Amino acid sequence: MSATRQARLVAVEDRSEHVFDSIRAFLRLHRLSPDPAHYAFAHRVFCNPDGALAQSVATLTEGGVRLTARDIQTLGGQIGALTVGDPAATAEPGHADTLVAQTQMQVEGFTDMVRRVRADTEDFGRDLAASADAMRAGGGADNVIVLTGLMLSRVQAAEARLAAATSEADQLREKLEEARGDARRDPLTGLPNRRAFEETFAERIQAGGTICLAVCDVDRFKRVNDQFGHSVGDRVLRAIADALTEACPEHFVGRYGGEEFIILFSGLELPAARAMLESARMSVAGKRYRLRESDAPLGAVTFSGGLTEAEPGEVLGAVFGRADKLLYAAKDGGRNRVYAG
Repeated sequence: MSATRQARLVAVEDRSEHVFDSIRAFLRLHRLSPDPAHYAFAHRVFCNPDGALAQSVATLTEGGVRLTARDIQTLGGQIGALTVGDPAATAEPGHADTLVAQTQMQVEGFTDMVRRVRADTEDFGRDLAASADAMRAGGGADNVIVLTGLMLSRVQAAEARLAAATSEADQLREKLEEARGDARRDPLTGLPNRRAFEETFAERIQAGGTICLAVCDVDRFKRVNDQFGHSVGDRVLRAIADALTEACPEHFVGRYGGEEFIILFSGLELPAARAMLESARMSVAGKRYRLRESDAPLGAVTFSGGLTEAEPGEVLGAVFGRADKLLYAAKDGGRNRVYAG
């Protein structure tokens, strides 16, 4: 084998090993199982680093944010069979999807109705012109009466259709508002979702004032899912959502995805926000959960949290990344604790 050919083979092997190491690190970072579907998604990202997919992933993960299962699906990837954590990502089409379908049908019906009203208006205009011509030509009263009756009939029909169109428009507006609300709400817990959180953060950082961000993660949640099933895991997530909402009144509590929750404390300095989050943590840790079906003990459920204060005008990626690092430090420190900084 020539030296040139051997050098090329070595270069190819080095590149393949680099891609494999990058994919392995990517899966570990985003808590994705080594499933072929996840590997294929990561392979597409690293084999075309200048492509649209890689750029979209870079934008979504700016500041250390992890991809959710829904993010991967949105970007055209598939969710591997071994992934756990985000039940909403693999759920059947929900209420928001139904509303979208209903709204689309109403939009089409509303458009047809407006076309009919427009046609009636054009016919009315022609009848009115014909009536004016008849009167100018000295037509008999009978012709005027007939034309006037015809115009009145068309006016009444147009009024009825306009009333129906107004009713359709009101219903459409209500459904769109409902769909808009659902698009910003997590279907499992009822909490605001990641999109609502990002919008709320942007509004509050622009308004100014003190903002603290907490990222919380249920400890050993995978073990709950594996041992007791996803239905029990869902109930645990709802219980955590209720506990955080109750412990942090008047502050934004949302589900970021999987077993992660976020809290935006507005108007509280870091020590006060930490005290409130610690109260929530101790409340959750002090409860003992039991299985609904058998009344068998589930045991203690805890969460860890990372809490940080946002600088004025600071971008979300930087604030979230800092809180997320503190969260992982709390996990490494033994779990069931809050680290702030």
